[in-house]
Parts: sequence; structure tokens; C-alpha cells
Amino acid sequence: MLAGVLGLPSARAQGEAAPSGPPKLILPLPGEDEEMPRAPRGRAPRAAPPQMGPEQKSAAEPDAKPELPPEQARKQRLDDLFARLAASKDKDETTGLVQAIDAVLLQSGSDAEDLLMARAIAAMGTKNLDISLALLDQLVEIAPDWPEAWNKRATARYMNGDQSGSMADIAQTIQREPRHFGALSGMGMILEQRGFAASALRAYRRVLEIAPQMASAKAAVERLEAAERGQGL
Repeated sequence: MLAGVLGLPSARAQGEAAPSGPPKLILPLPGEDEEMPRAPRGRAPRAAPPQMGPEQKSAAEPDAKPELPPEQARKQRLDDLFARLAASKDKDETTGLVQAIDAVLLQSGSDAEDLLMARAIAAMGTKNLDISLALLDQLVEIAPDWPEAWNKRATARYMNGDQSGSMADIAQTIQREPRHFGALSGMGMILEQRGFAASALRAYRRVLEIAPQMASAKAAVERLEAAERGQGL
């Protein structure tokens, strides 16, 4: 059978007696042919280097930029949004940019702190100011560098009738994020209500330096400037 499979003439077909031993194969078997190349003893054959795919190649390139740490990426995102806000000429675009900035400002980088903030805002929305203030007191204690923790407590304090406490928290907010147009608008509103029109006007004008198309700040500036002109007549 083996001779037939390998295509060798059988002994019977040639009229010869079949040999007593197995037929010798023409094809060399590994280990039987001394002329077959062998790997040197004690060393495995060298394998071909693995081929890198496109993604691996791009990652291995020295020019590939590493991913920024979360806080640095957040700062870069804010810088970009504020730059676009200052250059915006369109009211609708300004509204979208303000919303985008508010969303970034609400990100603390901590799931636990974000959860406390969400609960504080929910309590504020249902006028449960005692609960909201208690949560925000915790936030400014555990996350004192987060501007939005101070800003939201300033809002809750204002809603609770504590204008002095609100102004103190606004100052803390602006110290950490001088471009915080929400805190500056709140400052202008409180100053105007207290009768400090000139100081309120400066606060609103600062808002317009950050967001030139913000409608509420524009209206406040026009109102206070008109009152100022009337007093000068």
C-alpha cells in the first residue's frame, strides 16, 4: 500500500519477489538525512520578527502625543471654550458655548464629589435649601479647589437670603476661576440690589469682556449706563 501511495513500482509488477523488510522511502524523513540543515545545538532557530499593524506602528512612533492627565485636559478644554466665547459674534453660538462651559465647570474629576453636587442641585431645585447647603458645605470642605462648589453654595446662600455669605463665596469662586461669568453676574446683581451701581456696572462689564454677546449682561450694562447718564443730567 505504501509503495502505491508514494507512486513507487511494486516488486510484484516487476516480477520480483517482494522484499521481506519495508520499502525504503525516496522522500527523506526528518532526522534520517544527515545533509538536512539543523539548528545549532543549544539555540533555537531564529524566528522572523513580528509584523506590527498600523495601530501599533502609530503608537510606537516617537512623535505620537501622550494622552493628557484629566485635570490638564479639562483646563485645555476650558481655555479653548473661553477663547471661542470671547471671539463669538453670534448670540446663539454664545448660548451654546456658555452651556458647554457650565458643563465642564460642573466636572470635579471625582465621582463622589459629582454625586454630592448633583444632589445639592436637585435639593436647590425643589427649594430644600437646608439640605442643599449642608451638601455644599461638605463639598467646599473636601474639594476647596473646585470653583463650582463655591459658586453653587453662593447661589444657595443667595436663595436663602444670605447675600453677605453669597458674596463671600462668589469671591472664592472668582479667585479660583477669574473667567466665571456666572459668579461675576451674581456679584453684579447683588451689588446693584444693594445700591452700589458703579461697582455693579464694573462687574457686568467684566462679564462682557468674557462673553461679549451675553444678553443678560448687555441688558444690565445698558440699564446701569442709562441710569448713570440720567444722574449726570
